Parts: sequence; structure tokens; C-alpha cells
Amino acid sequence: MTKIRFLLLSLLLVSGLAPALALAAGGEVHMKSAQVDLDDKAALQRGASLFMSYCSGCHAISFHRYSRLSEDLGLTAEQVEQNLIYNDQKIGETIKTGMNPADATAWFGKAPPDLSVVARAKAQGADWTYNYLTSFYVDESRPTGWNNTVFPGASMPHPLWELQGMQHAKTESKHKNAKGEAEPCAVGEYKGECIIGFELAESPKPRLSPEEYDRVAKDITAFLAYVGEPNAIRRESVGVWVVLFLAFFTFMAYLLKVEFWRDIH
Repeated sequence: MTKIRFLLLSLLLVSGLAPALALAAGGEVHMKSAQVDLDDKAALQRGASLFMSYCSGCHAISFHRYSRLSEDLGLTAEQVEQNLIYNDQKIGETIKTGMNPADATAWFGKAPPDLSVVARAKAQGADWTYNYLTSFYVDESRPTGWNNTVFPGASMPHPLWELQGMQHAKTESKHKNAKGEAEPCAVGEYKGECIIGFELAESPKPRLSPEEYDRVAKDITAFLAYVGEPNAIRRESVGVWVVLFLAFFTFMAYLLKVEFWRDIH
């Protein structure tokens, strides 16, 4: 009895700590959903093209091969070679960045990270990537001229600013509690005030509307979610057949049970 009580108390303790552990591991958890659909091949194809055009110059996805893009995304080898390989790599090679790591370290202080599993590395999953891509804002105090509410102090400038435009933070004074102490900002802080949203500068004019850019961010996020777990596409398709097999096996087992018990009765 004592062991059972101890086990129940342990389960209650773990379940109570779970939200706190998730918050500690991933920071702010209230994020917009990326609505990733790995069955949407068109979105994955667009995401692959956008990633190779705007991200692969600095970031590798070296756990993935170009040939896998052809197999999983419904592309021919020729389409991959002509549209997604921008250097002298071959289709059978892993997807590396065109930037020399030594040069990257000298320029940025640290080489840009490999993004093979970025969509799985955060507690919020792919939603973190999507919100990161939509949360850059102009910050003159930063060396790059940019900051990010999802990843404050990010050393990377906004790679898609020409598509989204120059986003500026809208702020308000910090709220105070009953003791007169300033409460922490829910989204982020800029120049001593809380960020409550963003507004786009009219000049330079962005190449895309807000709705179009949101689609771009979701497409890149979907692609990185696929790269982080490429077998998820096949696993979901196989899962349907597994469920059907189990249902058929259960039905056959039931008929067998009925047959055995008929003789017993």
C-alpha cells in the first residue's frame, strides 16, 4: 500500500512540474500556430525553394541529402539540380552551406548553426521557427540593426526583410503591480517599454503583402519541420494501413474467440 501511495504521489508531482519544465526549456510558449501540413507537397516545395534561396547561404541542413528532396517532395532529379542546388554539389550529397566555417566565425564570431533539427530542438516545435521568422523588428542599438521578440539579442539580421518589409516595434509603458514594481513584458522589451505589436514602415515598400509573407514563413517552417523528421511523411501514410490491419486482426480474433467458446458452452 505504501508503494502504491508513493507511486501516485510521484505521478502527481511529475504532472505538476511538467508545465514548469516546458516553460524553462522553451521560454514563452504562447505562440501562433504554424499549421504545418506535411501532406501539402506544394508548400514543402515552396519552402525548399525559399530556404535554398534565402537561408542556405549561411545555414546548412547537413543531415539531409538533395536526393531525399526528390524522393519525398515529388520532384525529379533534374528539377532538384536545376532549381535547388546553387553550388557544385551533387544530388547525392548532403546539403551544406556555401559559406566557409572559418570565414563565418571570423565575420560573425560564430558559424551559423546547422538547421537540420531546428524544428524539433525547441519545446514549441515548428511553431518556434514560424514565430521567429515573423518577429524580426528594427533595433538601431543592435550591431545588425535587427532584433527578435522570440529570440531576443539574435545576432542574425532579418534575412527576409525585402519580402516582409521593415517592421518596427509598437510599445507601451510597463504595467506595475500592487507593490509598484514593474511587471515583466509578455512579448518583449524595447527601449525600456513593453512591445505590444509591430507596424510596417511604408518605405522601402515590401515585396509581399502581410498575408503573402505569412505564407512564406509557414512554407519555410513546413520545410524545416519535414527536414527535422523526414520519415514523418511515410509514417503517417503507413499508419493508416497499420490501423486497418489492427482492426481486421481484431475482427478475426473476435471470430476465433466466438468459435472456441461455442465448443466450451
